[in-house]
Amino acid sequence: MSYRARLLLTFALVVALASTAAACTTDSSRPAAVSGAAGSRPNIVLVLTDDLSMNLLQYLPHVQDMARNGTSFANYTVTDSLCCPSRSSLFTGMLPHDTGVFTNGGVDGGYGAFHGRGDDKSTYATTLQQAGYRTAMMGKYLNGYDPKTNGVPPGWNEWDVAGNGYGEFNYDLNENGTIKHYGKAPEDYLVDVMAGKAAQFVTDTAAAHTPFAIELATFAPHGPYTPAPRDADAFPGLTAPRGPAFDTLPSSAPPWLASRTPLTDKEKKAIDKAFRKRAQAVQSVDKMIGTVQDALDKAGVRGSTDIVFTSDNGYHMGEYRLTPGKQTAFDTDVHVPLVVAGPGIPAGVTVNQPVENIDLRPTFEALAGAPTPAQVDGESLVPLLTGATPGAWRTVGLVEHHGPDFDKTDPDKPKKNSGNPSTYEAIRSATYTYVEYTDGTKEYYDRGTDPQELHNTAAQLPPDTAKQLHDTLQAMISCHGATACRH
Repeated sequence: MSYRARLLLTFALVVALASTAAACTTDSSRPAAVSGAAGSRPNIVLVLTDDLSMNLLQYLPHVQDMARNGTSFANYTVTDSLCCPSRSSLFTGMLPHDTGVFTNGGVDGGYGAFHGRGDDKSTYATTLQQAGYRTAMMGKYLNGYDPKTNGVPPGWNEWDVAGNGYGEFNYDLNENGTIKHYGKAPEDYLVDVMAGKAAQFVTDTAAAHTPFAIELATFAPHGPYTPAPRDADAFPGLTAPRGPAFDTLPSSAPPWLASRTPLTDKEKKAIDKAFRKRAQAVQSVDKMIGTVQDALDKAGVRGSTDIVFTSDNGYHMGEYRLTPGKQTAFDTDVHVPLVVAGPGIPAGVTVNQPVENIDLRPTFEALAGAPTPAQVDGESLVPLLTGATPGAWRTVGLVEHHGPDFDKTDPDKPKKNSGNPSTYEAIRSATYTYVEYTDGTKEYYDRGTDPQELHNTAAQLPPDTAKQLHDTLQAMISCHGATACRH
């Protein structure tokens, strides 16, 4: 019997016992979705990239190998195509309307909002640390975090986090409370520094026979798309993909997009250069995964470690006549990779159920045999990772976006012609995307017949269908807790 099959049997016993005890006890947190026996709980390595779109997967051979030997999620959606709201949802397992983090700064965003609301006091890291895991955070945390003044948040045993590390050189790293500056030398390249620290953490923690969880959150391939020096000449002549959506407006485009004129030759040339640099930049990420896998092998813990690969959001490059950017509800921006490989996870499997970044926290907690707090909106993916079909699972993912973004201090402030949508909420199922803007504009794309999202048919929807979509969206933006958000 596989490891996860044993965990599912344990889950059944946990549910039975919880049902019996429910009449006598009220608990503030949900029971763990699974319960690992002592010594059997897997280590967890989360690789979280920044702005990595689906079309970059072909340049990541280690991730392709993970997909062949593990499970991929075909309908993984982020709660917003923007760094800080997405990362806040991943840490807490909660949607933006529950984290209160909708942007990268100001009263409704960034590290200031996340910390100010106390979101950092309850994350997957705090739960796993309480469950006996050694936890490590390396790379990028949240927009607005200052390594010199903000310190180490709760839940982390190892903390090696930069502030402005987008350029990969000349940055400060908060190393467990001590500030160290890294310069311009090739060995200062941030992703490589993260790889070395992660490998050392694996070695040290495995020797102590303690389960561990590492988040490797790269700035790459976020702009300015800085590759490692060794990769600066890779992929000569590479150009950005030119699919059907490239330089094409969707029909009945929303007002923020409708007036966009065709891409100029200069813009296309810049897009090609940027795409080539992004492909170069992710080479270091792929190498980092290999370095960590080697360390796991040498420590003898590869067979008890789950590796998770994903991104905080996607990125458009020429699609819908937009220059490089994000923040839209198109699949280029909100649909990103999620690949999980590890012991007992079926190889070469693709899961089609809609899942979101809010599901990662309860998944990690389930693997650790730890409880998930009641306020968490997401649900454990462990049943889906065993090949099981849950009796009840949500049919849509929710996207919540505040805009337009005019914050001059925001590294994600949209550049001219890159797209700067106004506030919207959206739901994304396995087959459609539905969007409502605060000005009343609506979008509906049937991705089964229109995978490129080029035909907005919201105005042609039957009245009962339109009402059902609206009601579903309204229910989602006001849900609290996994059960409510599932329905």
